[in-house]
Parts: sequence; structure tokens; C-alpha cells
Amino acid sequence: MKIPPCPDAAERAAVISELERDYPILSRSLLGRSVLGREIPLLRLGEGDVHLLYVGAHHGAEGMTAGLLLRFLSELLSAHRAGQSVEGVDLTFLLSVRTLWIVPALNPDGVELSLRGLASAGFLSDRIARMNGGREDCSTWQANARGVDLNHNYDMGFRAYKGVEASLGILGGSPSRYSGEYPGSEPETAALTRFIRSVPLSLILSLHTQGREIYFTSGGRSLPGQTTVAARFAAMTGYRAAVPTGAAAYGGLTDWAVGRLGIPSFTVECGAGTNPLPASSFIPTWHEIRPLLFRAPLYAERRAPRTEGTDADQTEE
Repeated sequence: MKIPPCPDAAERAAVISELERDYPILSRSLLGRSVLGREIPLLRLGEGDVHLLYVGAHHGAEGMTAGLLLRFLSELLSAHRAGQSVEGVDLTFLLSVRTLWIVPALNPDGVELSLRGLASAGFLSDRIARMNGGREDCSTWQANARGVDLNHNYDMGFRAYKGVEASLGILGGSPSRYSGEYPGSEPETAALTRFIRSVPLSLILSLHTQGREIYFTSGGRSLPGQTTVAARFAAMTGYRAAVPTGAAAYGGLTDWAVGRLGIPSFTVECGAGTNPLPASSFIPTWHEIRPLLFRAPLYAERRAPRTEGTDADQTEE
């Protein structure tokens, strides 16, 4: 199946429908809806009691991550049907002991803005134009349709980040980096956090572009054993395991999952260049992260349920 490098909403829906039709082991449900009412599909395959989650397109101009996840899903399903192993992984066995959840695009409104411009924003187009400094070009737009950067909208380091926001001159809705009025204020992040709280996840991969780095900490600290896993993921991809600094160190999915819930989580900055990455970088980036997407489930271990904690609950290796 041919997967567009940066699929829009209609292309993603068509690919998912075709995969669902051709491979009965794939199921689709509705994670939630975006600010503008677009569906956010949640895909599931596998029957194991160890659960993993892969999330793409927190940011509008990073829609290529949705293409990467759909390419992964297509290859996995095709190889599983043929009884083939991929990256040394026996997929039949893997799907008997693991359950994989995939959200190809958490921020469908932002992706449409980046690809299609203001016309995709409907009744919010005038407001978005003002947030965008009057510019019609929205190709670098990262936020959702309310101007909230979803990967700063999680409840970890949220108050501290408000000081960073102010130092950057961000006082409200913006193309990027505005964290919202309160943690989980946006329907997209609220839907994802509800899901994460409801499923005993053992590992999360959050795909972004770009930088060829893997982040794995919360407040500079990591869970026991996580540094070792991050180093192995780095070796698979040729990326660098790193601790984020500056604005990138606050309010993200990995920060929240590691710091509040104790779930090993990794932010994978796919590819290199300037967002949005050109279509020509899709195949090279795919080959970089392909081993990680297929082999990460081998590093997920069954974990005891944990009550959502506070900053003080973080542990360091």
C-alpha cells in the first residue's frame, strides 16, 4: 500500500479504512474529536496483556509522523499475514503477547492547517489568522485550532512553563508554544489522557519531527532502567538519547507519563531539517525509525497499576 508522506485527514481516513477492511485483526475506535470536530481515530491490534501506545502528530507541521505510523502499520499487517518476521521480530508471537494502540494524528486540525491553510479552519479561520500575525501561510503551524501547543498541555511542569512562556512573550493563543489555560484544557489532550489512565500501558512512543533525538526524562529524571532502554533505542536508529532543555522540557506527553504515571515514555524526534520536513525525507526517515517501531514492543514489560502521582514521585536511575 502506498502511504502519502504527510497524509491529510481524508488520506488518513482512506488508508485506515482500507487496512481495516483488508486485515480483520485491526480494529478502530474513536479516541475523541478535535476543536473543529474532526475524528481522532484510535487503532488497536494484538491480544496480549502488555500494552503499548504510539502517538503521532501532536504538532500540525509534523504530520509526517502520521505517515510514518501508517507505513509501519501497513508493513506490520502485511508481514503478519504472510507469516514473516520483520527486524528479527516474530510478529505472530508478538501480537499474541502484546497489544499495540496507535493514534496516527492527535492534532488533525493543526495538520490540516499546515497542509491546507486557513480554509481548513472554518469558523476559526479569522481568529487563527490573527494568531498567525495576519499571515495566510500556515505551513509551520504547530498548535491546535485554538492556538494551544498540545505537547505543552499536559500536567507536568505546567506552572513552571508559564514563566517560560512569559519570557518568550507568549501571552495567549499562538502558532506554537502556548500551553493553554490549564493542563488538559484541549479536547485532544483530554481524550488522550483519559485513554492512558484507562489502559495499563507499559510503554509510550510519541513521534515528532525533527532533530534525530530521543527524549525520555521528566524534569531531568528518568525511571529505573529507562536510560538503558533509551540508549538501545538510540543505537537502533542512529539517534541521540538526550535530555531536553529550554521550552522543550515542560508539559509534554513524555514528561507527564514518566513523572505522573511512571510509564516509560520516549519522545522520538524523527528525521533532520526544518519543519515541515519535505516529502523527500520521508523514506530516509522511515528507514531510520523502522527498527524502533518494530522492536520497541520487546522492551515493554508488564507493570503494576500506579496512582497518578506528583512531581516528587519521579525517580532517577
